[in-house]
Amino acid sequence: MQLLVTLLLVSCLLLGVPGAQDRAALRRGSDGNGRCQYSFIVDGPLEASCPVHAGAAEVEALKSRMTLLEALVARLAGGEAGTAVRPGLQEAYTKVVEEKSQLQRDKGRLSTQVQELHRRVEDLRQEAERLKSRPCPQAPPPSTPQGDSSLRPGGNPGGPSHLASKPGGQSSSPREPSWHHGNAGYLELKAEVTEVPAPTTEHNTGCGELVAVMEPETHRKADTIAGKYGVWMQDPEAKDPFGPDMVWRINTVGSEVRQLFGYEDLDQLARGFPTKVLLLPEAVESTGAAMYRGSLYYQRRRSRTLIRYELATETVAARRDLPHAGFHGQFPYSWGGYTDIDLAVDEQGLWAIYSTNKAKGAIVVARLDPHSLEVKKTWETNIRKNMVANAFMICGRLYTVASYTLSDTTVNYSFDTATGQGQALSVPFKNRYSYNSMIDYNPDKRRLYAWDNYHMVSYDVRLGRQQRA
Repeated sequence: MQLLVTLLLVSCLLLGVPGAQDRAALRRGSDGNGRCQYSFIVDGPLEASCPVHAGAAEVEALKSRMTLLEALVARLAGGEAGTAVRPGLQEAYTKVVEEKSQLQRDKGRLSTQVQELHRRVEDLRQEAERLKSRPCPQAPPPSTPQGDSSLRPGGNPGGPSHLASKPGGQSSSPREPSWHHGNAGYLELKAEVTEVPAPTTEHNTGCGELVAVMEPETHRKADTIAGKYGVWMQDPEAKDPFGPDMVWRINTVGSEVRQLFGYEDLDQLARGFPTKVLLLPEAVESTGAAMYRGSLYYQRRRSRTLIRYELATETVAARRDLPHAGFHGQFPYSWGGYTDIDLAVDEQGLWAIYSTNKAKGAIVVARLDPHSLEVKKTWETNIRKNMVANAFMICGRLYTVASYTLSDTTVNYSFDTATGQGQALSVPFKNRYSYNSMIDYNPDKRRLYAWDNYHMVSYDVRLGRQQRA
């Protein structure tokens, strides 16, 4: 390749000198250092037609060209060009590699910062949602009615309650902060909290508003880890062959919860001797089951399907999807546990407490047909499901509990399906064992049943006169 370049250059030089092909001779030799030397011999100007001055100029030009040619050939032959260029290229390449490494490090650092910013934005969004759910502070009413102040909204001697505890059920202080009215577009509560009357000494057998929850009574503690969470109940309208004193229990810790234990009465439950053990045809999801009119109603695992299991025949009598209901962790209570769908029973029948994407996490209450599980009517409330610990129904009213871990918490909100109105409450409620995963109401016994950290407990309740807005 070098020889071809040299020949081309020589050809150009020869072509550039008139008559040089007749009078020039090219010689090649070695200079003793391993490099080639090229020499040209040109005849002098002997003819009169070739002026001395003109021939000398041509010779000088040829010499100059030859000098340049020799230098170029020497560089090509000896590798001086590569020697001169390679260090510069290597240095530039090294610099580019270092800059690339630095850019990759900067990219990783920036990616970490972006992830951190995303996390902070999400935390701020959740905090904003939590603050929106808090009502604004209210001035105390001008007059204080006579009666037990612990039963009035905001009159809890252990400290006022709030709508929702922090994630995980923890509060920022030993006492729950007071409920303040917040975003009017979301929590459309009345400016004045309705006072509820103090309980009377007579036992009220009719329907009314919840005014007191008594101290919890412990009936049994579960023996194994499978009983940390669970559901237990009695049928308020029992049918043969089982009576109203029969106690039913499901331990809900496990991937395939299918065992239903039956006890003759509360004494047998306390002793731990079941008289009936049924294997359900499909697994149970969470702690939202209910017992009503001789059937167990529960949510099938990992679905929005409701099942009515008839105890007498030990068969599935009905099944139906709850339309648009969230399930398996979409809209649970604040303690989690896949409590998306909570079935409840009261004086008016069978209910479902849940939420939907359309409701954006707000609690939806549905009245169900106990035979077919068809939805008769629904109500959308103004309180988020994941901001309360649990909920139950009494006399067509939804009630929510503020915290599942705080020992002295409150029933902090109610929603009346008859009027479609909600209001703030502050009825004291105790979590004796500091992890309440289930609360249901029995209208026959007028008692709340709860599962509190392995313990099956119950609460007597007091109802006041029905108040309508």
